[in-house]
Amino acid sequence: MAIFAGTVTPGWEKVRQAFVENLENTEEVGAGVAVYHRGQKVVDLWGGVFDESASQPYTQDTLQLVFSTTKGITAIAVAICVERGLLSYDEKVSTYWPEFAQAGKSDATVAQLLSHQCGLYTVDGDISLAEALDWSTITSRLAATKPRWEIGTKHGYHALTYGWLAGELVRRVDPQHRSLGTFVQQEIVGRVGGELWIGLPEAQESRVSPMIGGLNSVPEDMDPAVKAMMEQFMGPDSPGGLALSLNGAFGVEGAFNRRDVHAAEIPAANCITNAPSLARIYAATIGDVDGVRLLASATVETARTLVTPENEPDACLIMPTTFGMGFMVHGPFSLFGGPGSFGHPGAGGSVAFALPEKEIGFAYVMNKMATNLANDVRAQRLSEAAVSCADAVSL
Repeated sequence: MAIFAGTVTPGWEKVRQAFVENLENTEEVGAGVAVYHRGQKVVDLWGGVFDESASQPYTQDTLQLVFSTTKGITAIAVAICVERGLLSYDEKVSTYWPEFAQAGKSDATVAQLLSHQCGLYTVDGDISLAEALDWSTITSRLAATKPRWEIGTKHGYHALTYGWLAGELVRRVDPQHRSLGTFVQQEIVGRVGGELWIGLPEAQESRVSPMIGGLNSVPEDMDPAVKAMMEQFMGPDSPGGLALSLNGAFGVEGAFNRRDVHAAEIPAANCITNAPSLARIYAATIGDVDGVRLLASATVETARTLVTPENEPDACLIMPTTFGMGFMVHGPFSLFGGPGSFGHPGAGGSVAFALPEKEIGFAYVMNKMATNLANDVRAQRLSEAAVSCADAVSL
């Protein structure tokens, strides 16, 4: 029998049912799910165990690294800067970050950068993990890097570099020149509430559930033809492999369970949080949550509008991906809650999104990684249940 706890408002029992089914019928180890509807928390569940040893339960106090679900939080930070008049999506990146103009990038716009069109999915030359974790080093390297394609002619997933690129923009335009992690802590978490860090304080480290498995956990019985295709498109020397590992810097076994990686600011990949905090933040982008709203409706509409060409293959992930202003929007790679959704999935299963049409803020976090970047079956079962409940209570 599944071990779980939490609260569910009447009318939202389908989400609890889906959560229990995940714990009982999938390879779930420890996880949490939360849903906000019309600014109110209607689902907050957690269950399973903290790690593979099952030495302790996965509790309300557990924190979880969420990989690229981080990108949505960074996109919210950028949108706040746009709303305050500090940034414009249509302006050139070099207007705010002059050094970025190097290597033929002088005309690249903020919109192109946020929608993964700048061809900067990795850096030129070798780079160590220690160098990648140093903000000034990695941003200087990116500013000097030559785009892998003519900017604006295609898009390809900037798996790690997106966060440093967008984060440096925020730092440059913020009147206090705060780091992205500090900006998020003060301007998002500090206003909305919850627990979320991009750059985890050491005092919180013991609460972090370690990630189990990973994208390289290929089943032994995988069809050889499928395995060969994966190596071709996602192998270490492919665009996808280089993007996900930053030229191998993050290829260290268990890199994202390391304290130094948790402590650094990697605004594309190392947010540490929990499901209710993520769902609450997304709910506050589309409506009032205890008197706080993060973004105006007009800003949300711009940010969730598809920018990348429809059905254009992603140069790094091969299949089509759909980007707005830093957010993934609804598409075949990012189903979320259906059309109108905006947010971001994380490698292995986590996801957070908002769906204004249903007045939903949704989040799912977990410690057992599936071998996928998006559309995890566990997350999709939960999000579909949440949308179904929203439809029913709105009748």
